[in-house]
Amino acid sequence: MGPVLAAHASTAAAPGAVTGATCKVEKDSVGKYHLWGLGFPVGTKVTYSGSTSGSVPVDKTGRFDLGGLSGGKYVVKTADGKTTVTCTAVQH
Repeated sequence: MGPVLAAHASTAAAPGAVTGATCKVEKDSVGKYHLWGLGFPVGTKVTYSGSTSGSVPVDKTGRFDLGGLSGGKYVVKTADGKTTVTCTAVQH
C-alpha cells in the first residue's frame, strides 16, 4: 500500500453552526465509493450531493456512513443549512 493522500476539507459555517464536522470519501475494492462523516448534529439528517444525492440519518455519536456510491466528490449539508462540508478524498 502507498501513503495515504488527502486534500483538506473546507467548512463554511454560519454563526451557531456545528464546528468540527468533517466527511471523507474513499474508493472501495470494487470501484464504488464510501462516504462517511463525523461531528454532525446527533439524531438529525444530512443531505449529500455529488455524482449521487440524497439524505442520510446521523447516529447518536454524530456519525453517518453509506457506501455503494458512484463518483468521488461530495458536499454534505446539515438539515438546518448552517454547515456545509466539502468531503475530503482519501486514497489508499
